[in-house]
Amino acid sequence: MAAVLLDFIIGEPRRFHPLVGFGWLANKLEAWLNIANKTNNAKQRWVGMFALALLLAPFILLAYWLCHIPVVSIVADTLLLYFAIGHKSLHDHARAVTRALSNHDEASAKIAASYMVSRDSAAIEPIPATVESVLENGNDGVFGALFWFFIAGGTGALLFRLANTMDAMWGYKTPRFYYFGWAAARLDDVLDYIPARLTALTYAILGNMKLALNCWKTQAPLWDSPNAGPVMSAGAGALGVQLGGAARYQGEWHERPTLGAGEPPIAGDIERALKLVRHGVYLWLLVMLVLTIFIRLVDHA
Repeated sequence: MAAVLLDFIIGEPRRFHPLVGFGWLANKLEAWLNIANKTNNAKQRWVGMFALALLLAPFILLAYWLCHIPVVSIVADTLLLYFAIGHKSLHDHARAVTRALSNHDEASAKIAASYMVSRDSAAIEPIPATVESVLENGNDGVFGALFWFFIAGGTGALLFRLANTMDAMWGYKTPRFYYFGWAAARLDDVLDYIPARLTALTYAILGNMKLALNCWKTQAPLWDSPNAGPVMSAGAGALGVQLGGAARYQGEWHERPTLGAGEPPIAGDIERALKLVRHGVYLWLLVMLVLTIFIRLVDHA
């Protein structure tokens, strides 16, 4: 609760963000080790696994050590979870799109939306792109970190955030990363498997449950990502809007399955999506508090 409150008050660091330094290290390591990126050499899977372990191990071991020192562990756990979640940042980025739209500034809305998704800014439809990003990043930037914090403390939250970052950097199915980034993509898939489905269930509970569950069941298997599919289909169904469809990435158009049902989202649906995530955080904190009290009572029985 302290970490979530800290994120709500301060948000992510604007200067000297730890992930910037981590990303710099990741780029240097990839440039050094990914020498077969043009040949699709399957041996690069093993090189990618080694690079991923080499990059993550020092930070995870340090976090584990700090989180097991008396007194220091309380501060370490709180700061690591604060670092791992991006609840306020998600709101800030999405509302930048809303403000631009309210000022009838379509160009600025597209630019603001492009900061949230990896699509070509010139071809972005800012409203559906932002709603999709809020739903997906609600899992990647908030609920996944909360889940792993509850399971393994600050160390778990940090592992999830770093693994998610590595998937975003190396997890592409391009000639350069198809083999080298395989381990990063699979690690993120494994760590996100349960949180993604709990996030989808959360969206369903807090929205149109019947429609959300039906969209999850019928549409999620059609999506490329095994974890984004349930999250986004359930979220779209919970909001009663239609998402998905064609999107342009790096100059190429990709036809994506339709998610949800109803009409395409309008500007007000961005705030509805944020509300879904925000209320989901309140629900998760309540459930975690109840579970923690129950576990403590059982331990002392």
